[in-house]
Order: sequence, then C-alpha cells, then structure tokens
Amino acid sequence: MKLKRAFRVWQRHFTVYTKLYKSSFALNFVEPVLYLAALGLGLGAFVKEINGVPYINFIAPGIIASSAMFAAIYECTYGTYVRMTYQKTFDAILATPVNIDDLVTGELMWGASKSLLYGSTIIIVISTFGLVKSPLILFVLPVLFISGLIFAEISVIFTAVVPGIDSFNYFYTLLMTPMFLFSGIFFPLDTLPPLVSKIAFFTPLYHLVNICRALAQGNFKNVQWDVLWVFVVVAVLAPYPFRLMRKRIIK
Repeated sequence: MKLKRAFRVWQRHFTVYTKLYKSSFALNFVEPVLYLAALGLGLGAFVKEINGVPYINFIAPGIIASSAMFAAIYECTYGTYVRMTYQKTFDAILATPVNIDDLVTGELMWGASKSLLYGSTIIIVISTFGLVKSPLILFVLPVLFISGLIFAEISVIFTAVVPGIDSFNYFYTLLMTPMFLFSGIFFPLDTLPPLVSKIAFFTPLYHLVNICRALAQGNFKNVQWDVLWVFVVVAVLAPYPFRLMRKRIIK
C-alpha cells in the first residue's frame, strides 16, 4: 500500500510533466548535445585519441552519465523546493492519505525516472551517430535508474536543509560542477594528481561514467565493482532524505 501511494505521487509528477515536457525536455536535451558537439568535434580535432579511442567516442558515454545526473538533480532541488515552498503542492498531497515517507519516495522515484529518461535519450542520439560500438549499452538502463536514485537522494537531502532557494548556487558550484568536471568524462583522471582520483572515487558520477563507457565499448571488465558501489551507496544514503525532509516539513 505504501508503494502504491508513492506511485501516486510519481504519477502526479508525470502527469504535470506531460503538460510541460516540450520546454523541459528541450532545455535538458540541448545542453549535453552541445557539449558533445563542441568538445567532441571541436576539441576532438586536436585530441585525436584517448586510450586508443577517438575523442568523441571517449566523451560520448560520459555525456549519457552527466545528462542523467543533471536531470535528477534539477528535478529534486529546484523542482522539489518549488513544490514544497511556493506551490504548496506538498501541503495538498499530505492532506490525502499519502504520508511524508510516501511523498519522499515518490520524489526520489520521479528523480530517478528523469535520469532514466534523459540518459536513454542521449543513448539514442549517440547511437544514431555511430558513437556506440556495442548493444551492451542497453544494460546501462537499470543502472541509470539506480544512479538516479543516488542523485535524487543527495538533492533531496540538500533541499531539506537549504535555508532558501538562492542557496542552491552553493550546491551546484561547490559540489555538482566539480563532480561534472572531474569524473572522467572529458579526460582520464590518471593524468591528474592521485588525490583527485581518490576524491573522484567517492562520487557517483565517476562510477556511472565508468559503467557507461565500458558498456558502450562492449566491455564488462571491472564494471561489476562500479555497479556494486552504486547499489551500496544508494542503500547507505536512503534513510537521510526521509529523516531530513520529515524534520523540514514537520515544524
């Protein structure tokens, strides 16, 4: 029954999204495609290969991962905060039999679904341009959802403690942008000081990039450890969005 109520929250968000998807989808879709074109074709004219792989093929799987990450993060930071604070959607939902745990579960499920949606779209795009060598890339789909849960959990945790909407600038500038730049999307991290690689190991995007890149090349080697890391972290973080959001809502 609890999962059913959480699904109703998810269903509500999906229904709203179907009314606004054109503008939302365009904004989330165009940016990663621009990164792929500008860096893959522009910088790729100077950087021919990395580890024996053409540069545009090297970064394309990483764009899948980053697109999935930002989809969940945008939804569960600004989206969640606006629903909670300005639109009073949470108040309306909680006036029904849905409780706070159901509500948070629905938010996390929706964030993960956005990761899956946008990650899948980028897979289709790069496959169309011949940048994926193996059909094994399809195995990344469930990983996109699970990784999306991690990004959604991190975002809801921050949303639950942030004093105001302007404070999200700190979240994006100090956490998400460094993760985006130093996750191995654009260059191998072994070219950087060892400390950077060690820090990157503890970020979910680093592992998602590894998984996407390996499966795009048709290689299962060592991917199991990245997949295991993703599943462990999603479980470790799971209690905190519920605790902190309950504390935020019940004052």
